[in-house]
Amino acid sequence: MATLPQAFADLEPYADWALPSERDRFAKRLASSMDELQAFYDAAFTRLCDGVEYLKGVSLDDIGEQDRNLLWLLCSLVTVSFPVEVWRQPRVPDSGASSIDVVVEPVP
Repeated sequence: MATLPQAFADLEPYADWALPSERDRFAKRLASSMDELQAFYDAAFTRLCDGVEYLKGVSLDDIGEQDRNLLWLLCSLVTVSFPVEVWRQPRVPDSGASSIDVVVEPVP
């Protein structure tokens, strides 16, 4: 069964990145290798504009599960962008054991 809208079936191999919270997305980022982050980034970044345009036509008041998964997957793309584009590592450089926890998140 597809977890993403049909138009984004090419991203199904990365559907495990459709995580509902920033905490979950950050944990997956830290648990992933740079090869995994790069593969996800390369696949999702090429579909970013299409995904944004598609989601502009979706009402957040009654968003369906597949559309919500696409939204969360694109949020994960944001979470991995700096590690891939700038740091070349999953963790923030020179941050040691520090962490920041989100207390409240927006709900689609």
